[in-house]
Amino acid sequence: MSVGTGTVALSLGLCLCAGQLMTATAAAAAGTTPVAAVTTEAAAVKVTPKLSNTVSTRSLKWGSTLKVTAKVIDPRTGQIAKGTVRLQGWSNGAWRTWDTDTVRNANGTVTLTAKPLVNTWTRTVFTGSGFNQVITSKTKVNVKASGAKILAEAKKHKGALYKYGAAGPKRFDCSGFTKYVYKKAAGKSLPHKANSQQSKGKAVAKSNKKVGDLIVFRNGSYGYHAGIYAGNGYIYDSPHSGARVGKHKIWSKNYVVRRLVA
Repeated sequence: MSVGTGTVALSLGLCLCAGQLMTATAAAAAGTTPVAAVTTEAAAVKVTPKLSNTVSTRSLKWGSTLKVTAKVIDPRTGQIAKGTVRLQGWSNGAWRTWDTDTVRNANGTVTLTAKPLVNTWTRTVFTGSGFNQVITSKTKVNVKASGAKILAEAKKHKGALYKYGAAGPKRFDCSGFTKYVYKKAAGKSLPHKANSQQSKGKAVAKSNKKVGDLIVFRNGSYGYHAGIYAGNGYIYDSPHSGARVGKHKIWSKNYVVRRLVA
């Protein structure tokens, strides 16, 4: 009996111990299980501002300044949206930044400028902390030839040697030079003869001549030499054999002025 009882007690003890061990293990497991932390971090919601712009002109003379005024407003407050505005132009297959300014005045406007040299598209782009980037629709700007463009093209050939009958791009006679420059800069076609060139374009009084006008010197009524007015009594021309294209003083009063570009 004592052996049996002890055996039973031992058996029960082992069972109890086993029960206690199992219970303790379960409790310990429950106690060490991590509680998932619920973090409700709301992502910052960016606002899309209202961006508008005004282009000063859609038809611009070459060498003139294009002005674009942009306005940026925060729709939540009706106040300015602080950030940066860029004026961009389309060139060689990509948008390129011409000018940049920061929105800082009370009405949320900035004025950006550029001098496009060819017909192009423009747009403005706004970026700012807490705001989505905004881009305006593109606007076409046409660039017209001007006297400044004619003169700029004439200057490129300074130093080119005179050659009778030559019309560029490396050698010129007088009418070959004016013929080349007007074609290259403004798409204007002139005959290769000074006397014939004096009948082209619009007749202008000597007192009203402007940079880029065609000057044809005459012997009587016959035109014998041509050049491009450079301002202050000077012309760019290809003078004679042995000389080079350059800026020279007007030496005679017998000449006519013709305007081929506005």
